[in-house]
Amino acid sequence: MIVRVDPGSSVPPYEQVRSSLAEQINDGRLAVGTRLPTVRQLAADVGIAPNTIARAYRELEEAGLIETRGRAGSFVSSSGDESRRVVREAAVTFAETCRAVGVPPEEGLAIVKAALGV
Repeated sequence: MIVRVDPGSSVPPYEQVRSSLAEQINDGRLAVGTRLPTVRQLAADVGIAPNTIARAYRELEEAGLIETRGRAGSFVSSSGDESRRVVREAAVTFAETCRAVGVPPEEGLAIVKAALGV
């Protein structure tokens, strides 16, 4: 199973699925071109409603991390590499700005976490 959902978590199930898959794509555990399980299959594996998985897949597709090829299924997208590059560049710019205005690293991380809703 590629994701797990904690029913006791305050994080909605679709977000648990979305963030788990996004993390695996971003760190390379799910390589570009990897075929993801169908919505129904992943829903059955995880034990949640197919609409929940479908929402997570939609959000991943909107972020450019996966692409859906009709009946062929959903795959890890190569544009996800571009997304990571853009985010890395933004992070470097943010770090430089923090240093320039004297914001300590711990406070900069707290700002980013708040912006991400973490």
